[in-house]
Amino acid sequence: MYELNDTIVAVSSPSSEEGVIVRISGPQTVGVLRRIFSPMVSDVKAGFISGSIAVDSELRIDAKLYLFLAPHSYTGDDIAEIHIYTNASVTKALMAGLLGRGLRPAGPGEFTARSFLNGKIDLAQAEAVNEVVVSSNKFQLAAAEKLLAGRLAETTERLRSSIMDCLSLIEAGLDFSGEDIEFIAREQLIERLDGIKVQLERLLSGSISYETVLDLPAVGIAGAPNAGKSSLGNKLLGRARSIVSAERKTTRDVLNGELALRGCECVLFDCAGLMEKPETILDELAQQAAIESLQKALVVVFCVDVSKPDWSEDIAIHKLIQPEILVSVATKVDLLPADVLTERLGELSGLFGADFLATSAETGAGIEQLKEIIDAGIIELTTGGAGRVTKFEVPDTKYGIALTSRHRQAVGDAIRDIVESVNECKAGNDEVAAMILRACYQGLSAIQTQHIDEQILERIFSRFCIGK
Repeated sequence: MYELNDTIVAVSSPSSEEGVIVRISGPQTVGVLRRIFSPMVSDVKAGFISGSIAVDSELRIDAKLYLFLAPHSYTGDDIAEIHIYTNASVTKALMAGLLGRGLRPAGPGEFTARSFLNGKIDLAQAEAVNEVVVSSNKFQLAAAEKLLAGRLAETTERLRSSIMDCLSLIEAGLDFSGEDIEFIAREQLIERLDGIKVQLERLLSGSISYETVLDLPAVGIAGAPNAGKSSLGNKLLGRARSIVSAERKTTRDVLNGELALRGCECVLFDCAGLMEKPETILDELAQQAAIESLQKALVVVFCVDVSKPDWSEDIAIHKLIQPEILVSVATKVDLLPADVLTERLGELSGLFGADFLATSAETGAGIEQLKEIIDAGIIELTTGGAGRVTKFEVPDTKYGIALTSRHRQAVGDAIRDIVESVNECKAGNDEVAAMILRACYQGLSAIQTQHIDEQILERIFSRFCIGK
């Protein structure tokens, strides 16, 4: 899968027309640099060098070189980072020249894979590198940083030590089963195992799922035609992304824009107004596209025109929407006097079973509070909670270590093993309990083990971007 004797190269910076970072790692690193970078002294040392690099036989540009020598580097091999300010064409020419000197293009995550294979980091930390890169909010980033710092390895190591202590006591009792010696009372053993199970459950429930950070969360705006969805979306984004008109059914397609919130970022999209009974084939197609998009949304902002005399259409539409989190919003509140608005909001709450946030795209009323609610809802979901927003409060956010599906399976299997071992202990089947605990210990070891199937490694690192 990975040939560690090769020297690999990749552009490790985001796409840019200015700052570019080219990363090289492997046994030929220093030799290649001697031929293309100036000045290079004979006594090469790790550190920073400012100079120039030969792009080809005719072009040389200014560059900065950061050199790290084996084994004191990220990958464990010699590694260099060439920092240049140039355009895509020059970068392409530089990469072609490096490949022509015998270097190989790095695969996805191959620099981090080398770090793992050379024993610089454990597997959980390797996975954390990618999670840090793709985190879309500060809570996911903090959880990924904990994983990168080895917090998962520390936690599972403590739990494995506790499991091994219990296993040793059981096996000692089996070794001296013919003598009147009790190394631990059965009740105490079961209590210890129950305590380990609680810690494993806490680790699982307090974590962030890696898979939730792969893309920006989607937030959809839904409601009947002319409910003020487009105006609200434009106000949230701070720019005119959607066409606004008093005429019904102005929006036909799904329009989106990136929305930066206090704690995270999301993709906000506006779609066609939903109808209880679409009138034309165009209405049907627009509604189908809208519903498909809303089904994929993490949060849906459900808009109701508070100034309307009748909400029967909105009640029917409300049943078409079943997101993870639904935020109910009363739009166009600037059209009503304060006393009438209070009465109308109460009626909406009774009809739909949820509080409605009063908003106005015209005056900006409620917009900042709506952003806070969306922000809190996304964070609550991506850190373990879920539910419909019925009260407009920003919940306290609890977040732990970021876990991949592989980690979650290992922890979940360990919880089941602990439960089974407790049942066997209660039944007096100590040999079976010991066997299950040993399997539990080995299963948790797989989280950061150095011995793992190549196909699993390939699947893990294939999710990384090239250059990391």
